[in-house]
Amino acid sequence: MGLIVRSSDIHAAGVYTTSPIKKDAHIVEYTGPRITRERADELYEGRAYTYLFGLDDGVNIIDGNGIAAFINHCCDPNCETDEINGRVWIMALRDIEAGEELSYDYNLYDGDDDPCICHCGAKNCRGTMYTEEEQEKLKKAAAEEQEKSKRAAAEKNVEVAATR
Repeated sequence: MGLIVRSSDIHAAGVYTTSPIKKDAHIVEYTGPRITRERADELYEGRAYTYLFGLDDGVNIIDGNGIAAFINHCCDPNCETDEINGRVWIMALRDIEAGEELSYDYNLYDGDDDPCICHCGAKNCRGTMYTEEEQEKLKKAAAEEQEKSKRAAAEKNVEVAATR
């Protein structure tokens, strides 16, 4: 099977197949050096784009440097990832026609200040690349932060009133 990188309507560059791919086929391995989360933070702090893939062990990350790193996120993907014996494979969720852009759901889980907005255009697009669980966690953290700010403001108002 042939894969090419070219312009994508989803985001900048994407990966396309030049021949049909059957459902469940192993398409390509996500390759690159294995680094720790701390090293990834050092290398990519402040950078807009990364090609990092977190492994199931929760410690190591692949710093993507192969064609698989250019496969875009989609909320209605035609591929999925599977970690097999420490190797990450991109696999077909369904039959994929020649010329189709490959995509998988990134299922991001390490939310921070970046909203990771999704531009996939799928009918069921959730608007973000974060998992539903991560979205809930981020909403809860934002609500807690807002409540903390309200309490701090109220305490400050009490202090000001007390000095009058």
